[in-house]
Amino acid sequence: MSKYCSVEQLLSDPNVDIVLNLTTPDAHAQVSLAAIAAGKHVYNEKPLAIDREDGSAILNAARSQGVRVGCAPDTFLGGGIQTCRGLIDAGEIGRPFAAIGFFASHGHESWHPDPAFYYQRGGGPMFDMGPYYLTCLVALLGPIQRVTGSYTKATAERTITSEPRHGEIITVEVPTHVTGILEFADGAVAIVITSFDVWASELPRIEIYGTEGTLSVPNPNNFGGPVRLKQGRTDHWANVPLTHPEGGRGLGVADMAQAIVRDRKSRADAELANHVLDIMHAIHESSDQGSHIALTTTCRHPESVPPGLPMGSFDR
Repeated sequence: MSKYCSVEQLLSDPNVDIVLNLTTPDAHAQVSLAAIAAGKHVYNEKPLAIDREDGSAILNAARSQGVRVGCAPDTFLGGGIQTCRGLIDAGEIGRPFAAIGFFASHGHESWHPDPAFYYQRGGGPMFDMGPYYLTCLVALLGPIQRVTGSYTKATAERTITSEPRHGEIITVEVPTHVTGILEFADGAVAIVITSFDVWASELPRIEIYGTEGTLSVPNPNNFGGPVRLKQGRTDHWANVPLTHPEGGRGLGVADMAQAIVRDRKSRADAELANHVLDIMHAIHESSDQGSHIALTTTCRHPESVPPGLPMGSFDR
């Protein structure tokens, strides 16, 4: 049975074990910390928080209270990216040494009913869409140790053309075209671009380059395929069937719930999300400072999901 209640009523309800925090980014830390203080496990919308300090505070509070914190995105748990992970682990492209990731759009003001927050602190293409791409890359290649970044802003203002705020002007407070170079702990390097300034693009979403082939990774904002593989000097791309169920929204919460019951580490956890938060800030800071940024965080390489399990199951 479902019911409506205030945040305070939710946090005081003894029947609630996990709080799913789907607030806007500026409220992520406040709601998460309140839930942790109430002894609840939390699964957070991305990003984990706006500021690094709040991300660290969430991790520290969860450890102190003995509760779990997970965080979106969970798309890397879907059939598409898990199939890619299996191909990499099986050596189908040899040793991965490089990757690219591209998100290119012209922003949200033409369709979103209240798009202003996408152009305010905590928004922008890196903080909005970067978590999908960065989380996917970490899930496939492991943690990142150093970044270099550069950004720009195509326009200082945006005009809303969606309803109900049609015609209102948005002041753009954040970079809207962001490029990062990522150096992974295992030696691979990647380029990631996120943009709200591009009218059209034919760039791939994500490609992984190995010593023996190339892997075309599906859109990391989705759970399915297509997955394509080109090995060595073969003259065609092979479409690879998914080895896992496609899945959908909620996989991260399901994995976290099973991890709590089985007393294991969840895959889409706060440690991973905090690492991604650090990466995004470091890319912006690198552009501001004109220098490489060595990351102060890391995370474990998330465990792959065993193949052959029904959708929503993560343990044999």
